[in-house]
Amino acid sequence: MPRPVMEAPMHLSSLWGLTRSLLIYYNPWRVYQMRRFYRGLVSPGDLVFDVGAHVGSRARALRAAGARVVAFEPQPLFARFLAATLPRDIVLEQAALGAQEAEAEMVVSSRHPTVSSLRGSLAQEAAAMPGFEHVRWDRRARVQVTSLDAAIARHGRPVLVKIDVEGFEPEVLSGLSAPVALVSVEYLPSLPEVGLKSIIMLSALGHYEFNAVAGEDRRFLWPDWRSEAEIRAWLAALPPEGGSGDIYARLVEGTAERRIAAT
Repeated sequence: MPRPVMEAPMHLSSLWGLTRSLLIYYNPWRVYQMRRFYRGLVSPGDLVFDVGAHVGSRARALRAAGARVVAFEPQPLFARFLAATLPRDIVLEQAALGAQEAEAEMVVSSRHPTVSSLRGSLAQEAAAMPGFEHVRWDRRARVQVTSLDAAIARHGRPVLVKIDVEGFEPEVLSGLSAPVALVSVEYLPSLPEVGLKSIIMLSALGHYEFNAVAGEDRRFLWPDWRSEAEIRAWLAALPPEGGSGDIYARLVEGTAERRIAAT
């Protein structure tokens, strides 16, 4: 089990960042849509990993769908909040995920903590990213890192792994040595190489087909799932100024009995 990381004192800007995230992600309509969406993806009793749990909105939605949830959140601010507020049957690890067990440095935005990341180059790259003009990464934090393989050894193999870690998705996937049934990774049109690398890494693990969700919409873009070549072409064609979203990868082998609805 990853050991806790020493907590930094909370700044007023960090408190504002937490409050802002709660107002955004616990909008009642958004909560309803998210719960409805995840009921089409998981069945009661399924094990799921929420990597980059943030304020726990997706962890709670997955629990409401009947899943057994393990949430991973390295930021002390959010980890404290989750430890105090998550239902006791959601397992919380205060850790990031990467290639192996380690410690790493996270770049932190106090006012916009949802875009904090272990991708050290993000602060420089964001200067040319639409929507990030006013974000400042003003702090750094040492965080504990574990791997998907190590987490699977502790908790079991999940049906779904949701990964939202602001450009660090390929590093998270590098710690996975065998495919899981369903994986979601965030895509950023201004950093297309992150999504493309994630797709390639997943396809190297197994035969996956793909779909996508734009922004915070809780529905798939297409009624039919796409091949690796098709999702790569779609991602490469997105305008850099476009909004982010999630790419879903569904394992084809051995999943015929668990058909995931394109809702």
